[in-house]
Amino acid sequence: MSAIAIGMNLMLAGLLTVALVMGYRLNARLKALRESHEGFARAVADLDAAASRAEQGLADLRAATDEAHDALADRIEKARALTAKLDRQLQGAPSFAGRAAEPVSETDVERVTQRLGSLLSAAREPRPQRETPRREPVAPRARPTFDDDLFDAPLERAPLRARAGVR
Repeated sequence: MSAIAIGMNLMLAGLLTVALVMGYRLNARLKALRESHEGFARAVADLDAAASRAEQGLADLRAATDEAHDALADRIEKARALTAKLDRQLQGAPSFAGRAAEPVSETDVERVTQRLGSLLSAAREPRPQRETPRREPVAPRARPTFDDDLFDAPLERAPLRARAGVR
C-alpha cells in the first residue's frame, strides 16, 4: 500500500471516530429532550387536573351561593309578611281604658319591628358555651438515672419519721 492510501484510510478512520462521538452526544441530547418532553406532559396533565378541581369548586360555590340566596329571599319574604301582619295588628289594636285612641306612628312601628327582629335573630343564634378553666398538666418529676446518682452530691435524706408523715 502506498503512503497516500494509508493516509486516506487514517483520515477516514479519524472522521468515522468523530462521527461516532458526535452521534453519541446527539443521542444523549435527544434522550434528555424526550425526558423533558415527558415531564412537560406530566406537568400539563397536573395543571389540567388542578383546573378541573378549581372548576368543580367554583360550581359548588355557585350552588351554595344560589342556595343561600334562595333561603335569604325566603326569609326576607316571610319577614315582610310578618311586618305587614304586625302593622295590621298595631293599626287595629284597641285603646287602653280611659285613654283616647291614638294613631300608631311609623316610628313606633319601626321600633317594634326592629325589636322583634332582634329578638328573632337572638333566638336563632346558638347560646355561648360556658368556658371551664383549663388545668395545666402536671409535669412528672424526672427520676435520676444511675449515672446521675454516681456523679451528683448525695441527697440529704429526711429522718424516717418525717418521710412517713408522723409528727
